[in-house]
Amino acid sequence: MTGGGGVIRLAGRILVDERTERGEAWVIGGRVTFERPRFSGDATTIEGVILPGLVDVHCHVGVTVGGAADEALAEKQAEADRDTGVLLIRDAGSAIDTAWVHDRPDLPRLIRAGRFIARPKRYLRGYARELDRVEDLPSAAAEEARRGDGWVKIIADWIDRDVGDLRPLWPDDVLADAIAAAHAAGARVTAHTFATEAARGLLDAGIDCIEHGTGLNPEHIAEAARRGIPVVPTLLQVGQFASIADQGRAKFPEFSARMQAMYQARYAQVRRFHEAGVPLLVGTDAGGTIGHGSLAQECAEMVAAGVPAADVVAAATWVARRFLGAPGIEEGASADLVAFADDPREDIRALAEPTAILLRGANVLSA
Repeated sequence: MTGGGGVIRLAGRILVDERTERGEAWVIGGRVTFERPRFSGDATTIEGVILPGLVDVHCHVGVTVGGAADEALAEKQAEADRDTGVLLIRDAGSAIDTAWVHDRPDLPRLIRAGRFIARPKRYLRGYARELDRVEDLPSAAAEEARRGDGWVKIIADWIDRDVGDLRPLWPDDVLADAIAAAHAAGARVTAHTFATEAARGLLDAGIDCIEHGTGLNPEHIAEAARRGIPVVPTLLQVGQFASIADQGRAKFPEFSARMQAMYQARYAQVRRFHEAGVPLLVGTDAGGTIGHGSLAQECAEMVAAGVPAADVVAAATWVARRFLGAPGIEEGASADLVAFADDPREDIRALAEPTAILLRGANVLSA
């Protein structure tokens, strides 16, 4: 990994956002400028189609199969994301405190949601902060808001083994109080939801983002579009619903049938989101059974679902950065950039083959 102290010339097609394209820019001291430096004869040149660093808005650094990862594994996870051009991560819940990532200039920038909030036996074992009493959700949300970087993650529904199907974890009034408490603490809230039953309560409570969204019906989708509430489809994860359905068929037939139906409808559901005008963001759900460094595959899945490649690229770059309040390619911003030989807006497969990755002005592909 080369340092970010030299001068780098960026040339070709620099895609600032959906409206702005530049032909040339510079990186000086690890920061972007559009003003040509006085002395640029020894500058290194990076050419091609240049995008703001990719963003994975649903990623779990510090989570592995079975629960918490140790710090060494969490580091490898962050490196795997970085080495595919993911330079900004919204960590949508972790089993460990990953605040130390902020001090590592060689790792992606991390926006943490604190720890998942769930109930005992109503989520994956070892992942979440589990609340015995539902009425403790508002205070827990406020605490996690203070521990994270402006986000809180709530598990809104999961299988209830007593009834053999997906069910909401929280009463609607408690959920509304929890989201209000997080907002009062200066954080936004995102929610894991597979089921239809939890969606109305989340929307009415003022949820800021929805993860998965497989159970949202047309009324919910229209409301999310009207309010501009983003959905993160996590198609790689939903692509595993068929195997989950198979595993549960004998013991939980109703749950199994629902998971199978959501698997079969996964592409159509994402098309519904897009056609209705719901803002879409890109998240891999890496950690656990999804490997880190999978954003290009997730983007390809969204294109396979029928979302235009140009819209998917936007969702994975400047749209996500705008939503998270993070800079992109702009004067004085940190040079967190990815270059490609071909334009991924024309062929999404290009995202899997970056030719340069600048993190804080350092080219991680030269390591």
